Amino acid sequence: MSSDPRDEIVTHLPALRAFAFSLTRNFALADDMVQDTLVKAWTKINTFEQGTNMRAWLFTILRNTYYSNRRKAGREVSDAEGVFTESLSEKPAHDGRLQMNDFRRAFVQLTDEQREALILVGAQGFSYEEAAETCGVAVGTIKSRVNRARARLAELLELDDNDKLEMTDQATMAVVTGARAGGALG
Repeated sequence: MSSDPRDEIVTHLPALRAFAFSLTRNFALADDMVQDTLVKAWTKINTFEQGTNMRAWLFTILRNTYYSNRRKAGREVSDAEGVFTESLSEKPAHDGRLQMNDFRRAFVQLTDEQREALILVGAQGFSYEEAAETCGVAVGTIKSRVNRARARLAELLELDDNDKLEMTDQATMAVVTGARAGGALG
């Protein structure tokens, strides 16, 4: 007897919330998007194919919800005064060359597609294939977005090949360098 796939949904809540925040840069809006995603997933659970990747399925729903909401709104919520950015915690000074405020400022300058690709592949640990499926694009497109985004971050952060990054946040390291927490390249 197979288990109910709804039982697995709760295990993906932290990753869904992190991904939603990376897209919206607003905790309240991110929580609303996660709630919308859960409602959609719950009501459409009969369309989920058991044995496939629940996380990718949920991330696809969340991503589609985000872009649908953006199209409906017709504009992006701006943070010109830095209100939302300032509410984020800052890594301690001992993190060395790359400070979190610098990273956040650089990260928000990337295109939506580049941020999304880096979060999926770098921070969330998706394979290129899983990220491509989630975004509905070719694997080569995801690889290109990740490569261009990392290059743009390095440019914005004024990093070169000789700079050593000293950070305690493995997810941020993975986003910038492509090295996953376990040491494999992303």
